[in-house]
Amino acid sequence: MTFASGSVRVRVPATSANLGPGFDALGLALTLHDDVAAEVTSGGVTVTVTGQGAGELPADDRHLVVSAMRATFDALGGQPPGLAVECVNRIPQARGLGSSSAAIVAGILLARALVVDGEVLLDDEAVLRLAAEIEGHPDNVAPCLLGGFTVAWTEPSGSRAVSLPVADGVRPTVFVPAERGLTSVARAALPSTVPHGDAALNAGRAALLVHALTAEPALLLPATVDRLHQDYRAEGMPGTSALVSALRAAGVAAVVSGAGPTVLALSEPPEDFDPGTRWRVLQLGTDMHGARVSGGRLGHAERDPVAAGRKS
Repeated sequence: MTFASGSVRVRVPATSANLGPGFDALGLALTLHDDVAAEVTSGGVTVTVTGQGAGELPADDRHLVVSAMRATFDALGGQPPGLAVECVNRIPQARGLGSSSAAIVAGILLARALVVDGEVLLDDEAVLRLAAEIEGHPDNVAPCLLGGFTVAWTEPSGSRAVSLPVADGVRPTVFVPAERGLTSVARAALPSTVPHGDAALNAGRAALLVHALTAEPALLLPATVDRLHQDYRAEGMPGTSALVSALRAAGVAAVVSGAGPTVLALSEPPEDFDPGTRWRVLQLGTDMHGARVSGGRLGHAERDPVAAGRKS
């Protein structure tokens, strides 16, 4: 195995998974990005982090980007002598916006790009399978990798996904609180079984949501009704649950973003809607490109930890 010389960089989007009824299956890529660069060095591991998570995230092999790179190098056939990684993070950590999936996808793509003929040895389908294996499920890694609105599923051979175009009338807005959430805690709140009627309702609404997101946004409010996970998690996130209810009462297709506590609105809130001061409100677009790899070090624009990217 031959390592490429010089630095490579990748831009990865934030994502929102579940989207209401699409538990562990549906996801959306958003125009809020992390930029990560890496190069092979003669020895050791260095990680610098700017923006979200700076001073908190580990600066060695425990960093999720590095551990994903290590797993990818193993899949490709060997480890480099050393690594230097630079992260500019804009995706809020532990808020339900796919920060861990972004780190995993970034690490896999960087490692692949740092190996000569890496794309031949590990194609995009294999990248998705590896990312889902590391993350535990494919609903966030799929839109991060592919962009757009994705439907992901798992077969005996691993995870698969398709990316679909998003209708012009979809207007994502995220409401991000200061407090963090843990996916493990949110999953622990879910029951082992649910009533058959609830499962049937979710199946129908998830199917309707595919149509609403790709062709008829006017149906987003009924299409985002969920009975599989949000109500069960409400007690642990009362502020999130209350905001979702308030937005929906105002006619806005609002859902819990991923495992929370961020709230995602898929249609624009009324101009006079006031979520309160605890919420940081970001009006975003849908990233239709997904993760993008390029050569060279991070430039001035990528190093800006505030810039949220652009609508697309």
